[in-house]
Amino acid sequence: MPAVNVKDGKDQYEIEVAAPGLKKEDFKIRVEHGILTISSEQKSEKESKEGEYTRREFNYQSFSRSFALPQDVKEEDIQASYADGILKLLVAKKQTVTAKGREIAVK
Repeated sequence: MPAVNVKDGKDQYEIEVAAPGLKKEDFKIRVEHGILTISSEQKSEKESKEGEYTRREFNYQSFSRSFALPQDVKEEDIQASYADGILKLLVAKKQTVTAKGREIAVK
């Protein structure tokens, strides 16, 4: 299971997933009903020959992580990038409108 960092910034959440050795095509990222799911399945095959023996080793590396998104996120505004073994997702927050107080004149 890869390590995950989640940062709560002013305008967005930043999720970093440590996933070295993968390609960006190996990831599947989905948002459904307020749940963000990041998954990957990678298959690699290694063949080695020693003398008269041949050996093949299959290696499957897969994971799936799910996160419940807070109410203040824009599900339609999630961006993902992968570089140097780190998958980074930027999840934008909705703009909150703060009600400004006002004085009411007495008539």
